Amino acid sequence: MMLARAVEVTRRYGDTLALDRVSLDIAPGELVGLLGPNGAGKSTLLSLLTGVRSPSAGRVELLGGDPRRPASRRRLGVTPQETGLPASLRVGEVVDFVRAHYPDPMSRDEVLARFGLADLVRRQTGGLSGGEKRRVAVALAFAGRPEIVFLDEPTTGLDVEARRSLWDGIREFHTGGGTVVLTSHYLEEIEALAQRVVVIGNGRVRADDTVSAVRGLVSVRRVSLTSAVPMPALPGLSATDREGDRWHLLTPDSDRLVRDIVAAGVPFTDLEVRPTSLEEAFLTLTDRTSTDTPEESCLLSS
Repeated sequence: MMLARAVEVTRRYGDTLALDRVSLDIAPGELVGLLGPNGAGKSTLLSLLTGVRSPSAGRVELLGGDPRRPASRRRLGVTPQETGLPASLRVGEVVDFVRAHYPDPMSRDEVLARFGLADLVRRQTGGLSGGEKRRVAVALAFAGRPEIVFLDEPTTGLDVEARRSLWDGIREFHTGGGTVVLTSHYLEEIEALAQRVVVIGNGRVRADDTVSAVRGLVSVRRVSLTSAVPMPALPGLSATDREGDRWHLLTPDSDRLVRDIVAAGVPFTDLEVRPTSLEEAFLTLTDRTSTDTPEESCLLSS
């Protein structure tokens, strides 16, 4: 049985299409990273799978049932992007409060130790820094010893040491047989944790594969040059942007592209080649999949 499933799910907010016919299966024991730029639809998908929102069309399942039913959420752990903690309670009291809602929770000491929170046990949550609150919020998702955990941007605002400490706690849960789905727009975070990566862009699944395969898909370079003539259609040219006579070209093989431009007789000056940002790489992947043939799209999501 799949622990979570989305089948041809669409979600609209008024005239805004947040998810467009998304299908996704999460099997027991997986550690899946949902990767994509801000606004891609990652958080919306998690909100549907955890029963916070309902789809406009399609079907979602959690642990074999409707995510909106309390019975389906009893083996679920969640850390949303925004988490409010009761300011007057101490960290240890908040952990105990969450643990009390589960039939077989982790002990308080185990939760605190796994996520490096032992030194905060007597601190009131209202006096914690933003990073400390985030660490507590992530730890609470695991306190009930859930079967599946959803983490939405779990390490936002954390320093390197705190981020790696949380990574260790997530890995320990997964090693013990737990299932994790986490969102991030940091490729390095997904690489550090996930075995499978699902890239979401403009509300659709753009790729679903191993970390190494997805890295290959988004490893593109930006070639910038000045030319007054139109740029011809060239092989390996993923996306084109023009600002006056300044052209910005995205390609997985910058050397070949420059050779092809020269061979085509295009006059240019001020050539610059550099790595793309992750945002640009996502846009390239989105542009590529939106124009793929059905056969090519199947390859990207296999």
